[in-house]
Amino acid sequence: MSLAQVLGGAWTKEGSYDMKRKRLTWLGVGAVLAATAALLVPVIAGSAAGGAANHQYSWDIIDVDFAAGNVAAGGIASARANDNSKITLTGSGTFHANSGKSQDVSGGGTWQTFSPGGAPTASGTYEVTGFVDFELAPGTPPLPGDLIGNLADVRAGLAVLRITYSDGSDGTLVVSCHLVGTPDTVFEGITATKGFVDYWNPEAPPAPPGNENRTIFHVVK
Repeated sequence: MSLAQVLGGAWTKEGSYDMKRKRLTWLGVGAVLAATAALLVPVIAGSAAGGAANHQYSWDIIDVDFAAGNVAAGGIASARANDNSKITLTGSGTFHANSGKSQDVSGGGTWQTFSPGGAPTASGTYEVTGFVDFELAPGTPPLPGDLIGNLADVRAGLAVLRITYSDGSDGTLVVSCHLVGTPDTVFEGITATKGFVDYWNPEAPPAPPGNENRTIFHVVK
């Protein structure tokens, strides 16, 4: 029997339409379709649930106490522009990695800019106004103490956020966290834009006990 016959109803040798056989055929097809649908439902549901993961993360520019082995909020980080002028930031905040809502963010901090020779040029505060992207990276914390959250929730990665400065200019903030075991392609610290200036060159963290240009992410549960 062909597929067309199964789906369209079978004909007897005499050419008459056998209603009983048609009903039985469609009952069999219906049972097959129902069983197939039952098998597909958990697969589809599982795919939807996996794709809808929406973890909240926190980010911090951190203060590190190497003697005590602790990290805490309240640090500073800097980056330099093409002419060697510098921006220095403090800050912390949260974002959802897959919310579908770019305004689903919080946080901010302070900013200060410096001339290429190191003279202060301006300062103020900034606010995080939007989420652009976040990518996790492998890595484990180098220190045993965590005064921000749970050590088990620490993550390495790269976040890109939109920010607004208190002087009315807009920009972006890139927060990058490199932990033990993170690939060396991932830098530690921040970069930022402010108006048409791109502070693209992150200052590297100094050797301990030097304490700046370090960041951290936590999963917020």
